[in-house]
Amino acid sequence: MTKVARCHDRARFGKVACMSTPGLRERKKVRTRQALVDAAYELFARQGFAATTVDQIAEAVEVSARTFHRYFTSKEDAALSVLREQHDAVVEALRSRPAGEPVMTAVRNAVVGVLTTYEADENCDAFRFHQLQGLIASSPTLRAAASEHGIARVTEVAELIAERMGVEPVADPRPGLVAAVALCAAPAAVDARREHESSRPASELYGQVFDLLGAGMDYPAAIAARPAGPDRGSSA
Repeated sequence: MTKVARCHDRARFGKVACMSTPGLRERKKVRTRQALVDAAYELFARQGFAATTVDQIAEAVEVSARTFHRYFTSKEDAALSVLREQHDAVVEALRSRPAGEPVMTAVRNAVVGVLTTYEADENCDAFRFHQLQGLIASSPTLRAAASEHGIARVTEVAELIAERMGVEPVADPRPGLVAAVALCAAPAAVDARREHESSRPASELYGQVFDLLGAGMDYPAAIAARPAGPDRGSSA
């Protein structure tokens, strides 16, 4: 089993997702699924996302395209599995936060906790997530799929936040607002880390981004508005 596969096994079945031990058949399915993801990302890196086909991914793992489609609907679906697994872990972590914890604090702690767990595991490959961001930026089809996935993520997290607040998400815009801002903060932290080639962990950067959100976003303008005065264009 690859390093990434072991990491995701633990994330899904261990410290983050649940405490039960999966059976042999389930472990085999997880390994096959992860092998397909690993092969897909290796091909994406070598020949580009657009040039990679489902048949090539399946062939690299020595399975049929039919087997591939038991796990993923498309190569876009396989690529986005990285986001889905992290999102599932965040959702489970958010459900586990204390009931009386304030909403923004609960979301922050859930996300930072998941990121910290991934970072602390030597078998996790942080490069995979950064690679996905590059693929999304370069592929219109993957970007569209990621956008659709993002909308679904916001909806699910908003429902959890609404439950925590005791409100209806359809009638109250606050849960959706918090969910959208919170989920946008994670890519912002990752982008900042990549652009500045920072060695700081993503969990620390995410926590910093959330601290900025908590401090408020009504920032002052760089240039103060000019005081009102007589029309400069009028004649004496």
